[in-house]
Amino acid sequence: MKFQIEDVTVYFPYDNIYPEQYAYMLELKRALDAKGHCLLEMPTGTGKTIALLSLITSYVLSKPHAPLKLLYCTRTVHEMEKTLAELKLLHDYQIRHLGPAAKILALGLSSRKNLCVNQRVLASENRDSVDAGCRKLTASWVRALAAENTSVPTCEFFEQYERAGSAAVLPPGVYTLQDLRIFGKEKGWCPYFLARHMVQFANVVVYSYQYLLDPKVAGIISKEMQKESVVVFDEAHNIDNVCIEALSVSVRRQTIEGARRNLHRMSQEIDKFKATDAGRLRAEYNRLVEGLALRGDLPATDAWLANPALPDDILKEAVPGNIRRAEHFMQVLRRLVQYLEGRLETENVEKEGPVGFVTSILNHAGIDQKTLKFCYDRLHSLMMTLEITDTDEFLHIQTICDFATLVGTYARGFSIIIEPFDERMPHIPDPVLQLCCHDASLAIRPVFERFQSVVITSGTLSPIDLYPRLLNFNPVVSRSFTMSLTRDCICPMVLTRGSDQLPVSTKFDMRSDLGVVRNYGRLLLEMASVVPDGIVCFFVSYSYMDGIVNTWNETGILKEIMQHKLVFIETQDVVETTLALDNYRKACDCGRGAIFFSVARGKVAEGIDFDRHYGRLVIMFGVPFQYTLSKILLARLEYLRDTFQIKEGDFLTFDALRQAAQCVGRVIRSKADYGMMIFADKRYSRHDKRSKLPSWILSHLHDAHLNLSTDMALHTAREFLRKMAQPYDKTGGSTGRKTLLSQEDLEKTADGSFVESLF
Repeated sequence: MKFQIEDVTVYFPYDNIYPEQYAYMLELKRALDAKGHCLLEMPTGTGKTIALLSLITSYVLSKPHAPLKLLYCTRTVHEMEKTLAELKLLHDYQIRHLGPAAKILALGLSSRKNLCVNQRVLASENRDSVDAGCRKLTASWVRALAAENTSVPTCEFFEQYERAGSAAVLPPGVYTLQDLRIFGKEKGWCPYFLARHMVQFANVVVYSYQYLLDPKVAGIISKEMQKESVVVFDEAHNIDNVCIEALSVSVRRQTIEGARRNLHRMSQEIDKFKATDAGRLRAEYNRLVEGLALRGDLPATDAWLANPALPDDILKEAVPGNIRRAEHFMQVLRRLVQYLEGRLETENVEKEGPVGFVTSILNHAGIDQKTLKFCYDRLHSLMMTLEITDTDEFLHIQTICDFATLVGTYARGFSIIIEPFDERMPHIPDPVLQLCCHDASLAIRPVFERFQSVVITSGTLSPIDLYPRLLNFNPVVSRSFTMSLTRDCICPMVLTRGSDQLPVSTKFDMRSDLGVVRNYGRLLLEMASVVPDGIVCFFVSYSYMDGIVNTWNETGILKEIMQHKLVFIETQDVVETTLALDNYRKACDCGRGAIFFSVARGKVAEGIDFDRHYGRLVIMFGVPFQYTLSKILLARLEYLRDTFQIKEGDFLTFDALRQAAQCVGRVIRSKADYGMMIFADKRYSRHDKRSKLPSWILSHLHDAHLNLSTDMALHTAREFLRKMAQPYDKTGGSTGRKTLLSQEDLEKTADGSFVESLF
């Protein structure tokens, strides 16, 4: 369908549109017109992605004199492929209406592991090994050697891509990762470097959060992006955690040992070069004297990860004299590694600010702050000079230099925490030294400053007013949408007590109480006997899930549950979990029914959909608070309180409830779907906890369902399932609540007041 929103003709590839999609587009257009940032919370399963893509691409088509680029960031490769598939559909529709004028170039960009077509390189098992395998075949010095000696292996795909030169371009179209690999194989070109090259010319780029938020990656991939871009962070409810992880570094004993091995090997390489090619080391020294850390523009194949500090914080001056010579730099790194090793030999938890830590390094190891700042760039330069290709072997020394550069650059928003063991396993010594970033706004600030509009959107952004404070920005539009439904197909319930009227909760003092464990087991057993197909259960942690499932097994509850449905469990092993999910789906498909045990904050809670018969009920056992004794979390809470005046309790509750909402939101993926959500913990009945759930869940949470016992919840479930079995009018015409709008409906009202009245 095709309709007007003010001065923009929107092309939408379906015959009908949901009212909330239309309202979402109106708000999004306001933000684009204002050239500002926005926060939009839209219920899951209401077509958020297609609404975003339709409006932004149509907006660009209607304003050809000011072309906007769309950078669409997703969390997983699976979401990236889904987004590109939607875009393909939309692009075909626009071309049918507008002809060749609507042609765009859109592509997904991922790591070499997902794009490489060279079988020799792909044989490596992890991402770092694939990157190193690629470098061994494509680095400029390897190719220079191969030109003289034909027996030196190179990558035929990269060689053909280089030979094609400026002819190596992607024709307009929408390319998923699979399409890029097929195109690369057909042409004999390397899809990874082709995609990297085409990113700067593409109208739409879909890639991972890290490519914009992690300075090490963003410095290579995204530095060319134009200011006139719209950046979309989809499923962005955890964006503050992504920002913090991008600037945090951990050093363990293994890191220290690995760094020692790396330094030994580099020293050998330096000695070898001194004997055979001293001119190369001299040339590097002269370059550093002139103040160039790296020689101009490196070929894309040689470019390593960029500096871990943010672009504005990197010193634009010459490398200090004491680390210009390679052997002097090795001495500095040895002293730094020895100092860090000494700091790991502690028996108590230590917490220190970056300023104190840097002073301590100066006093004990004789390395000043400026030298620390340059560690990463100096290491990079030396790796190039020594022509090291197996970068996966050098991750340890890279981590040490990461740490040094960040600790030398930032004085605020960070702390160094040294823990001699994991508190949950105090009898196993496992010392770790962590540089923790507490300020999520640091990593995202360059994105807000550089790009015209940044859109942060997800199904769970409640309470929406906390995000601007956490990320330190001013949105021009901040809005939470509800779901327009023809029938109440969501049934949230708060279960506060078991059939024996004993309260249930995963509070620390109650979680191991046998009464609570038994009541949770009876709840699942009763529900398994009345709910058809799939049930998904979320627990607050792996250890709690292990404990409770063991107890159910010993008391025979698990055996009773298994008579109704098969049980599958998420583990920390990705392969095992994938297998469990496949078998869970098979059990649901063949009518046997199944139960999936999962963990809040786990992989399943974040990215797997349990739509249709795969999820008719979700039970959230407990409130998924973070481990509140974690030293890192305590330091972050202190920083948030002092800097942004966010109270500890408010942040912890907000964080726990966005995770809970994310878990239960897995069950509804479209409006034709239906499902129940049980929040099994007495704390959910409190207003201060419950009010932080998204409005689209709260609007269906009736007062009568706020304080249920197991038998009452069972009765409610039976009633709900009976109601859902009745036929209904999908457009909502008969109920007076229109939930599907046609083109005529939209033409009736140009001002959108009709749509507003539907909410």
